[in-house]
Amino acid sequence: MWIITIVYFSIGLFNIMFAWFGMICFLAPMLMSIFGKDKAFCNSYCGRGQLFTLLGHDRRLSINKELPSFLKSKWFRYGFLLFFMVMFVNMLFTTWAVFSGSGSLNESLKLLWTFDLPWKWANRAGESFPLWAVQFAYGFYSLMLTSLVIGLLSMLIFKPRSWCVYCPIGTATQMICKIREGERL
Repeated sequence: MWIITIVYFSIGLFNIMFAWFGMICFLAPMLMSIFGKDKAFCNSYCGRGQLFTLLGHDRRLSINKELPSFLKSKWFRYGFLLFFMVMFVNMLFTTWAVFSGSGSLNESLKLLWTFDLPWKWANRAGESFPLWAVQFAYGFYSLMLTSLVIGLLSMLIFKPRSWCVYCPIGTATQMICKIREGERL
């Protein structure tokens, strides 16, 4: 699965519409946890976690330090999930603005929600896709790229799969499992 992660990020740089395939990594863990597979996606199928293990452990690119306790705390994890969800809703709002005609297409990738990476040549969609779909792709790819960079930095500084501890999708699936089992969050 780690190969799929590399292919996803590589192809997305050349044709932004491939960013839509990232929705699989967004929805599959949620659906699996809703239908009783708990955190099976995170533990067995997540290509990003596998990539971090490959680079950090197998290739020894990780310093292998312990993750600070505040990054493990439920307050940080839930806060980080909330922050990512706000960024996701903002991305949906921007997409809606393009769909409704009140906004124009922004053909740039945002790294760490701040830095504009002009990537106009990645839009190979041409006239075949509506502008709102292209806008969504830019926003979603930016979100995925930002989480990859944060995960890589975490992998380099801490243990290989340290990102997995506070990954917003992992936190969301954990919440779903607790709600499904009637546990307290």
